[in-house]
Amino acid sequence: MNYLKTKTVYTFFILLLSLAVQSCAQDQPTTININKNWKFKIVDESKVDVKELFKANFNDKDWQNVQLPHTANIEPLVVNNQWQGICWYRRTITISKEDANKKVFFELEAAMNFSKIWVNGKLVSEHHGGYLPIALDLSNYIKAGENSIAIRLDNTDNEITGPKPLKRLDFNMYGGLYRNAKLTVKEKVHISNAVLANKVAGGGIFITYPKVSKSSSLVKIKTNVANDRKEEQYITVVQSILKNGEVIKEYSSEKIKVAANTSADNVAQLNLVNPDLWSPDSPNLYVLETKIQVNDKTVDSQKTKFGIRVFEFKENQLYVNGEKTFLRGVNRHQEYPFIGYALSDNAQYRDAKKIKEAGFNYIRLSHYPQSPAFLDACDELGLVVIDAIMGWQYYNDTDKFRAYCYRSASELIRRDRNRPSVLAWEVSLNETKMPIPFMEKLNEIVHAEYPGDNVYSCGWMDDVYDIYLQARQHRILHPHELKNKPYSVSEYGDWEYYSNNAGLNQHKLPKDIRLEKSSRQLREDGEVRLLQQAYNVQESHNDNLTTPAYSDSYWVMYDYNRGYHDNIEASGLMDIFRLPKFAYYFYQSQQHINQNKILKIATYWNQDSPTDVTVFSNVDEVKLYVNNKLIATQKPDVNNISTNLKHPPFTFKLNSFTPGTLVAKGFINGKQVAEDKVTTPEKVTKLKIWVDESSKPAEANVNDVLFVYIAAVDNNGTVNPNFKGEVDVNLGDGLKLVNVEPVKAEAGIATAVVKVGAKSGFVPIQVASGDLEAAYNFIVK
Repeated sequence: MNYLKTKTVYTFFILLLSLAVQSCAQDQPTTININKNWKFKIVDESKVDVKELFKANFNDKDWQNVQLPHTANIEPLVVNNQWQGICWYRRTITISKEDANKKVFFELEAAMNFSKIWVNGKLVSEHHGGYLPIALDLSNYIKAGENSIAIRLDNTDNEITGPKPLKRLDFNMYGGLYRNAKLTVKEKVHISNAVLANKVAGGGIFITYPKVSKSSSLVKIKTNVANDRKEEQYITVVQSILKNGEVIKEYSSEKIKVAANTSADNVAQLNLVNPDLWSPDSPNLYVLETKIQVNDKTVDSQKTKFGIRVFEFKENQLYVNGEKTFLRGVNRHQEYPFIGYALSDNAQYRDAKKIKEAGFNYIRLSHYPQSPAFLDACDELGLVVIDAIMGWQYYNDTDKFRAYCYRSASELIRRDRNRPSVLAWEVSLNETKMPIPFMEKLNEIVHAEYPGDNVYSCGWMDDVYDIYLQARQHRILHPHELKNKPYSVSEYGDWEYYSNNAGLNQHKLPKDIRLEKSSRQLREDGEVRLLQQAYNVQESHNDNLTTPAYSDSYWVMYDYNRGYHDNIEASGLMDIFRLPKFAYYFYQSQQHINQNKILKIATYWNQDSPTDVTVFSNVDEVKLYVNNKLIATQKPDVNNISTNLKHPPFTFKLNSFTPGTLVAKGFINGKQVAEDKVTTPEKVTKLKIWVDESSKPAEANVNDVLFVYIAAVDNNGTVNPNFKGEVDVNLGDGLKLVNVEPVKAEAGIATAVVKVGAKSGFVPIQVASGDLEAAYNFIVK
């Protein structure tokens, strides 16, 4: 093959050439991750000739070298003046002579917020919206050799995409190419891209389940094949279903005639005997391998993960594969400290893993489409999701805005329709008064894009949608008779305790008392206030269980920034660095004992600790010891905030504080099954380091980002929550500290946000605070 020389020789290009050779030899699609080797710059366009920036020969050597996922601006920990503006990305891709005659597709998983894309100086795309993919067919724009891609991003306030202006928005919309980018080369006969095909309930591969049962299930597969040749083609669709890497079902179509420059659908219906169904408790996944053959030669192939399941409502209660299931969940913003939205795929998985480990089986994705990597994790871990279009307290009564919302709904469903985790589509503008025809159109889109039974739209108004989402504070403030439809408590546990107009008589309290009683508590706010948060979530979750709701979702899993406010929104069960608060363990304890045995003493047990000791557990009975002396043996609490809980906490009333060690032992049917202990913190003598991996070890070459925790501990290894010192962090080659401000301990633990570079193996970390020091070998795979 002939390749033009590139200006700079990158390892990527060598890989691209190698894969291109394989592609030509096998006539198989080649998909390349092109996250590396981008050029980036924030541009004041009033001072430059913009027409030069997208030219193929523009000299960008002075621009910053970056790797995706990438944030346009590293922000401080508390973000109340988030950067908004114009930024540019540029990249060179090299295409072989053979591939230049094929189909070349380019895809960005997201680009915030209004984007313009040029290829070789020609404008290819203008796109509104920062959360859904941009898919482009570059076949008519690329050439053999070097090709330039230039991308202009604008994340300033936008009347078409909304939501309301950032200075009044309750969350941040961080700029940049903050997800993955890829380039795919295919033959001219190929499986279409569902977004590019723009077919209602079509395009790409669409998997549905006409029949679901443990004995026998039907898997219906609709495959759209495009023929971009000038002559008709006769194709065969060959499909295999794999379980754990082994083929368990095969199918081959008759020859299908596809006219020139058109596409055709093939529908296959395969019966699986004794299938492994997908559910939150058993998230079984299959792989569909699809091959397109012309003259018995494979010209395209694609693998699609799927799970067989059915969500049904009977008397407005949810049944998953015929089993009644209550969904206990959370809301989640996709933000990380400092880097905003630019999480690695591994970091997305780690977030989902923590939610599952907290005892949840459900997530409401607030308030926008989230990362494919996060949804991959939900499929794998067994987390049911409500998938949402962008929308929050903003409606623009224009045709352009409505068209944007309608397009978003269609493209969201086309992106995520094969995911077993998706229960319903929130095609609603949250907390926004919407016209009835607008909602009716969005509801119609759901059922047109995903025809059939057991498909659900949802929204925060109860007029049109199949499922009614209602925040608890709205129920308290505006009680009314529920309509005969499935009902979910979409948000609870925060606003009704925080706001002075949320219905729990906060307006009668002085502001300082109201804040103490709220659920918005930082870890540094102390044990008493963290226990107040735990009380609030218990009270509110218990109350939700008195309603006909089939699910509830606490607001919110992780602390996050609100942009307009000068502090972090702290109602998270974990803080912004993903460290747990006491309320996290309350939810853990609501799991069935067969899922996980939970026993957690919720105290630091120092001189400031309440002498009423709370133990969160799902056992039958707990014995509490102080310095090896049995204090009491107790059953779960019986009170007005425990009446509906499967596993109420245990409260031990001690007369006084005695320094030493608390030990709790948990029993089921008289047999000890769990134990926890807490020792009074003493003088800090050393530092302790650990890394949050959450089943995904640090990985080189993928722009991975992790939390490194540095705790101040005593000789017993107990964290001292009163330590608030700064920590110096020195990282070995291949690691980069992201923190903008000094790394400072909160409640005894400091967190370094660390990016992983290209180096694998052991990378040293050294930390120090005064005369305290520690070292750690960071392992990168």
